[in-house]
Amino acid sequence: MRTPLCEAFGIDVPIFAFTPSEHVAAAVSRAGGLGVLGCVRFNDPDELDRTLTWLDDNTDGKPYGVDVVMPMKVPTEGKAVDLQAMIPPEHVAFVDRTLQQLGVPPLPEGEGREGVLGWLHSVARSHVDIALGHRPVLIANALGSPPVDVIEQAHEAGVKVAALAGAAKHAMSHVANGVDIIVAQGYEAGGHTGEIASMVLTPEIVDAVGPDVPVLGAGGIGTGRQVAASLALGAQGVWTGSIWLGTEEYQHLNTNRGMTDAFMAATSADTVRTRVYTGKPARLLKTKWTDAWAAEGAPEPLPMPLQNLLVSQAHSRMSAHGDPEVISIPIGQIVGSMKKVRPVAEVMADLVSGFEAAADRLREIRG
Repeated sequence: MRTPLCEAFGIDVPIFAFTPSEHVAAAVSRAGGLGVLGCVRFNDPDELDRTLTWLDDNTDGKPYGVDVVMPMKVPTEGKAVDLQAMIPPEHVAFVDRTLQQLGVPPLPEGEGREGVLGWLHSVARSHVDIALGHRPVLIANALGSPPVDVIEQAHEAGVKVAALAGAAKHAMSHVANGVDIIVAQGYEAGGHTGEIASMVLTPEIVDAVGPDVPVLGAGGIGTGRQVAASLALGAQGVWTGSIWLGTEEYQHLNTNRGMTDAFMAATSADTVRTRVYTGKPARLLKTKWTDAWAAEGAPEPLPMPLQNLLVSQAHSRMSAHGDPEVISIPIGQIVGSMKKVRPVAEVMADLVSGFEAAADRLREIRG
């Protein structure tokens, strides 16, 4: 499974794992892949700094990366209170009414938060600054190219930059901006995703950017066979995310009692691509919450970052409630294969052995 990216990053296998959990990221890196910590959940810069210090100390000296959410174009931002004032009252009323209809109780007094500020451009920039004070080897951006000055800042620190792309034209733009690695994220993926399936998207992007730009295949990858398929399409590695939500290590972060139950019961048809999570199209688990937003009379989701600020408290309430039929969580179509909670090391071993078995089958077919 070794590709040039293994040499570039000092890893054993080209399996990149996006996760909001430092425990998962560390375990993936220790198992020979590259754990990539999602930073968007960190409102407090000191908390991110402490978490990255923990990663520095718990990866056995092996490399890791970070993922931020930063648009290429700098939006106009005010203070969080000003953004809250931009949310229409009818949207607030819809969320409150829907939670009541779904039987989701309020949080105890003093609990909850006003919003995930990591969706704000200025906060994402602070995440980059904090990360570069540690030892990541990669900074990935979930919204395409970060601003050119941020790319240059990373390069000056010797850190590679990756960007997600849902179309070949976006990938070419990323390369022109100085991005080092393209993540070809297919329609099947969880979270922010485009409209082209990975079977079509990966080779289109590989051909568009040329042989000198590494591409990671993403979307619907949860087995070694799928890793082999992605490499056969021209990728030098894979970018995985959803499969790590079903690991033992993720339970350190998971406070939603019903989330794991919902994953284990879901099929690959039980996801939906919608703007209700952040304001941009993202694939979520299909639940009574997403159904409510798709029902007749529901308001249109707000643009990023207003939508996330609108629903953040609702997410906290649903998580605390723990009803597997009423949650809001990004996850890809690979959820249909997630049938039991396993340690990260076991998942990594299965990805590698499954890849080797698939390669052996191809060799047998070739004769």
